[in-house]
Amino acid sequence: MKATSGNPWLESLLAGHEGLPTASASWVDVRRRGALEQAHALALPTRTDEAWRFTDLSSLYRMAFKVLGQSDPAGVRSVSADTPAVMGRIAAHQLPEAAHRLVFVDGIYEPGLSTACVAEGIRVCSLADVLAAAADPLHERVQGTLGRIAGTDDDALATLNMAFLQQGAVVSLERHAQLTGPLHLLFVSAQADIAAHPRVLVMLDAHAQAHIVEDHVSLHAGAGCVNAVTEILLGAGASLRHARIQRDSGAAFHIARCAVELQRDARYESVAIALGARLSRLDLDVHLRGEGAHASVDGLAMIAGGQLADTHTLIDHACAHGTSRQTHKVILAGNAQGVFNGRILVRPGAQQTDSSQQSRTLLLSDRARIDAKPQLEIFADDVKCAHGATVGQIEADELFYLVSRGIAPPAARRLLTFGFAADLINRLGIASLEQRLRELVLEQTESLRIPA
Repeated sequence: MKATSGNPWLESLLAGHEGLPTASASWVDVRRRGALEQAHALALPTRTDEAWRFTDLSSLYRMAFKVLGQSDPAGVRSVSADTPAVMGRIAAHQLPEAAHRLVFVDGIYEPGLSTACVAEGIRVCSLADVLAAAADPLHERVQGTLGRIAGTDDDALATLNMAFLQQGAVVSLERHAQLTGPLHLLFVSAQADIAAHPRVLVMLDAHAQAHIVEDHVSLHAGAGCVNAVTEILLGAGASLRHARIQRDSGAAFHIARCAVELQRDARYESVAIALGARLSRLDLDVHLRGEGAHASVDGLAMIAGGQLADTHTLIDHACAHGTSRQTHKVILAGNAQGVFNGRILVRPGAQQTDSSQQSRTLLLSDRARIDAKPQLEIFADDVKCAHGATVGQIEADELFYLVSRGIAPPAARRLLTFGFAADLINRLGIASLEQRLRELVLEQTESLRIPA
C-alpha cells in the first residue's frame, strides 16, 4: 500500500486546501481538519488491497485535477453556469416529472437552476446553506448525522470527501411527510480537469416517503474526477426509492460510496445505472437495523472499449424478519472490464431472514472480462438465502427465434442486448428518464460491434 504522503495526485487536490481556520471551533471545520490530517496518513487504494484487487487506480493517480471553490482564488468557478450554452445543455438533463431540483455544476451549488423546498415537515436544500446557519434547527440534526452512516474508517477517498466538505444536498422529511413527485439531484461536470466531491444526506423520519434521482452527467468529453458520498437514514416504516445514474464522460473517473441505514419496517428500493466513465466504482452498503426492514438493490453497467465498472455491495441483515432482493447486470463489449462483489451478511439473531442475489453478465467480445464474486455469510440458522451468477453470450435459441421471424442477425443481436439492459431501466418509475436511458442504451448498442 502506498501512503498518500508525497503522492502527486493527492498533493494536486490539496493544493491551497491547507488554509482551513486552525482556531475555528466550528464542528464543520473540526471535522474537515481531522479528515485532512487523516487523508495525509491513510493509504490510497491499490491492487494490493483485497477490495481493489481487480480495479487499478494508477491511471487516476497520474492525473492532476483542480477543486473549485477551494484553491480557486476567484472563489467559485472559471466557467459560469449562467453561460447560455451551458444552461441550455443543463436544461436538457432536467426531468419534467421532478417536483423539486437541486443542481450542482462542477461541484458548486447553483440556486438559480434549482428549486429547493421548504414546506411543513419537508426540507430540500443546499448543504452549504445549512452549515452556514447555526440557528437553523436542521443544522443540529445534520451535525448529529453527517458522517455517522458512511463514516471514513480507513477509506482514503471517503476521507477526502469529508476534507472537502462544503457543497452538497440535504433532504429531510419529518414523520409521515411525503415528497410530491421525484426529487432530482443533478450533478453536472461542465469543464474538464475538475475534481468534485459531492455529498448527499437523506434523512426520512418514521413513515416518510420520497423518490430521489441522483444524476451525474458530463457536458464535455474530457477527463475529470467525481468522488461522491451519499448517506441515507430511514426511520421506522419510512420508504425511499433511490435511482443513481452515472453518465460521465468516457475519460472521467467516478468513485462513489453510498451508505444506507434502515430502521424497523423501513423500505429501500435502489436502481444504480452506470453507462459512462473511463473507470467507475460504486460501494453500496445497506444496513437493515430494524426488524421487518426490506431492501431491493438493482444495478446495471453497460460499458465498452477500455472502460471499467466496479460495483461492491453489502447487504447487512442485523435483525430478524428482514428481506432483501438484488439483481445486478453487466454488459461488456470490446476489452471492457466489469467487477461485481456482492456480499450478504446475516448476523446472529437475524432469524427468518429472506435474501436473494443474482448476478448476470453478457459478454459481447472475447476480450471482455468480468470478475464476479457473490458472497453469503450466514450466522443464523432459520433463514432463506440464495445467490447465483451467470456469465455468457447471447442465447442461441433467442437469436434463432428472432432471425426465424425475419429479423437480420445483427439487428437481432442488438435487440437482445438492448432487452437485457431495458429490464432494469424500466424499474426507475420515471417515464422521461426511462425513455432517455433507453435511447442512450439503444444508441450504445447500435455502435457496438457484436460478433456474429
